[in-house]
Amino acid sequence: MAQVTLKKLDKFYGETQILHSIDLEIQDGEFAVLVGPSGCGKSTTLRIVAGLEEASGGDVYIGDTRVNDVEPKNRDIAMVFQNYALYPHMNVYENMAFGLRLRKYSDKEIKERVEEAADILSIEDYLYRRPKELSGGQRQRVAVGRAIVRKPSVFLFDEPLSNLDAKLRVQMRTEIKKLHARLKTTMIYVTHDQVEAMTMGDRIVVMKDGYIMQADEPLEIYKRPQNHFVGSFIGSPSMNFFDVEIQAGQLVNEKFSLPIVDAHPNTLKAFNGRKVRLGIRPEHFQLMDAPSSIQASLEVSELMGNESYLYCTTGVDTFIARVADNAPRKIGTALSLYAEPETYQFFDLESGQRID
Repeated sequence: MAQVTLKKLDKFYGETQILHSIDLEIQDGEFAVLVGPSGCGKSTTLRIVAGLEEASGGDVYIGDTRVNDVEPKNRDIAMVFQNYALYPHMNVYENMAFGLRLRKYSDKEIKERVEEAADILSIEDYLYRRPKELSGGQRQRVAVGRAIVRKPSVFLFDEPLSNLDAKLRVQMRTEIKKLHARLKTTMIYVTHDQVEAMTMGDRIVVMKDGYIMQADEPLEIYKRPQNHFVGSFIGSPSMNFFDVEIQAGQLVNEKFSLPIVDAHPNTLKAFNGRKVRLGIRPEHFQLMDAPSSIQASLEVSELMGNESYLYCTTGVDTFIARVADNAPRKIGTALSLYAEPETYQFFDLESGQRID
């Protein structure tokens, strides 16, 4: 196991800068998830750690060793790719053993390591099948098994579940979390799926345009996003935003006025008479006719079984409410939606940064 440290990491492709002075420390045994939209730099960061890309500036440490000039095969890492990268002409056993054979391990040790990994991943029955005879989930287990037999200090996962269907993704993310709990090895996992990030990571690193927006525990990122982007990216459905003006203890919008005095007496004092961005998560709304409810009209209703997603409009803002009922509703139905003032979050209109 090993700590992974990135110091002032930069990456250019020609004149285009992909990574901007990335500073990140991943602790020994930590499961860290890099998450963000396509093009944010998360896979590039992972590939630089693996040695598959060269950093344009800055340093990469695995443990106490600076590895910028160390060949990938000598970095004591193992990588699991999105497309499995299995050799089609080899059976499962041969695929898992291939890297060990290149490193001149004995047949006895190879057999022990492959069988141990197969037992961990419950793929003992597939050892003599070829990849084309396996399902997507089974192929992904083999790819993980090939990494396990290396017994590396660091595991790297590059969107390993994106080719699987929804049910298999849920199953495999559980398997990977169980694997981490068993091996207690440092793992760095890249995904664009914020549900994967929230459910799998000890810590989430949210990236955008080559910058780290926030790095923290999942619940802290959910409860206290440090900027508008993180608030909008983490959460499903994503956070709703309303531009409001602070007027004498009220949040005033063209269509509503909400109280802030009791819940946020000091947060917005410096913003009196100015506009800010109010954030309310869909799950914090409830159907309630109160003086501080938002009056809206229903545009679309999605019944999800034991809850509903209500897509609403005030005539100025559109937003989503996630409510705990499954009553059918007609488009155009008038709704009163209330959120406790304690759940309000505020962001600066210009910088997008959180207001505390």
